[in-house]
Amino acid sequence: MIDLKANPFFLDEEQENWVHETLAAMSTEEKIGQMFCPIGGNIEEDFLKVFIEEFKPGAMLYRPMPAKDVQRTHRFIQENSRIPLLFGANLESGGNGICLDGTYYSRPMGVAATDDPKNAYRLGAVAGKEANAVGCNWAFSPICDLDRNYRNPITNVRTFGSDQDRVIRFVKEQLKGLRDNQVAAAVKHFPGDGVDERDQHLVASVNSLSVEEYDKTYGAVWQEVVNAGTLSIMVGHIMLPAYSKHFNPELKDEDILPATLSKEILQGLLRGRLGYNGMIVTDATPMIGFNTSMKRSQAVPAALAAGCDMILFNKDIREDYQFVRDALADGRLTMARMDEAVTRILAMKAAMELPQKKAAGTLVPGEEALKTVACKEHREWARACADESITLVKDTQNLLPISPEKYKRIRLYLLEDRIGGGFKDGEGAVGKIKGKLEQEGFEVTLFDYGKPDFHEMFEGGVEDIKSKFDLAVYVACIDTASNQSVRRIDWVHLMAADAPWFIHDVPAMFISVANPYHLVDAPMIKTFINAYTPSDEIVDQVVEKIMGRSEFKGINPVDPFCGVWGAKF
Repeated sequence: MIDLKANPFFLDEEQENWVHETLAAMSTEEKIGQMFCPIGGNIEEDFLKVFIEEFKPGAMLYRPMPAKDVQRTHRFIQENSRIPLLFGANLESGGNGICLDGTYYSRPMGVAATDDPKNAYRLGAVAGKEANAVGCNWAFSPICDLDRNYRNPITNVRTFGSDQDRVIRFVKEQLKGLRDNQVAAAVKHFPGDGVDERDQHLVASVNSLSVEEYDKTYGAVWQEVVNAGTLSIMVGHIMLPAYSKHFNPELKDEDILPATLSKEILQGLLRGRLGYNGMIVTDATPMIGFNTSMKRSQAVPAALAAGCDMILFNKDIREDYQFVRDALADGRLTMARMDEAVTRILAMKAAMELPQKKAAGTLVPGEEALKTVACKEHREWARACADESITLVKDTQNLLPISPEKYKRIRLYLLEDRIGGGFKDGEGAVGKIKGKLEQEGFEVTLFDYGKPDFHEMFEGGVEDIKSKFDLAVYVACIDTASNQSVRRIDWVHLMAADAPWFIHDVPAMFISVANPYHLVDAPMIKTFINAYTPSDEIVDQVVEKIMGRSEFKGINPVDPFCGVWGAKF
């Protein structure tokens, strides 16, 4: 039996009765629907009505759209569903996780660089308030991974850094900010990412820590998450071999499964040792890390049987539902286990007071609530966080501050993604830095990646580049993104034409507005700044600081030198 009066549900008698009565009145098809959170795309009402009637999902997620469209879509679905839905979003960096016109507050690592938990609360509050305005009630955040491997392409600036004590403090404050604005959290990615250097979107990754080391680091973070009354936890496609074998010593190496499919990790560690009583949702099941351990026809019901309560996203939704029906028919998934999963899902909804809100017609607010989206207060908070986060990693050549009197002619290199995709948080702001520098009185020449100068590569020497430029400024916006194996500088392949070969003759400065680890590829640059978030506020504040009108206040949440000899010089 699940104790619905205990942490994290804390249901009263009326709420508990609603859970039991609702479960008893549900058909098997309705129960199956509750265990799925499909991703939305089509927002046409005729399509949605048919979709809801056929699949009866317990939750849904839409990628960011204009706030008006999100609100209208959420309202229609809630009005046409018997049981209120959880509406999720990746609210990792602000309201922009659900609204295209929402506030891009800060990447979590930028918040951590301020070393002020107040900014973590504001991150949760901005995301929560703007999500609530459009009827989104479930945040796929905070991220409580530890960024222990600078090569990892997916954790990076999405985390609060590498120190578990800081991560604990900031995660708890972000949780409060969300909760105070009526948004439940799905904290991720259990059992913890950031040790491996690979992306679990592409492979089942491995947290290779020993039991003892895990307990002191990730385990300590997750225990705080559990104790904080977190209603749901998102489980990653991450193996934890030490704990799998701890709970099952006879387990062979080749039989170890990622956490989404592992009874040892879900029941032994999360439910057992950590004492978690809330709802467990998988990370996205179309990810390669989920699909390569066994046939998908086995994996979808196996995740539920192992202890996950809800399946996130589908490959083919009708096919995935049928996989569950087949498993119920042949006993791989029992009715008792399904009822347990659905009970926790309903209990989460009861704890969020969704049934009362549905009865009152307040699940989705009116259009006046949209005034909250990107409001003046939220933009001011974003600016303040940007000011406090930007970090001067090194300036061993005493270049700063710069001015047009010292360095009139600037060669600007914009190191950006040349390939699209990956669900990046923000793009485009970095392109504004050229105009900002020109407003300050600099003459700025942009390196042309569409047509590299072959004369410069093979004929132009030191005097040639010195005759043209007084300073080189590199601005990198290689943002953390899913489904990519590396997030490194990819210099122009012909003779690395954009690399700083000239630094002893023309000084260079490097500004990263995303990945904080570029010194691994550019250790020779002697003035290096990390800004963590590719937003307008960051670009504005970076210019203020390099011009000497504002001091650098950020601290390093990770080792930006990557342990590379010579990077500190």
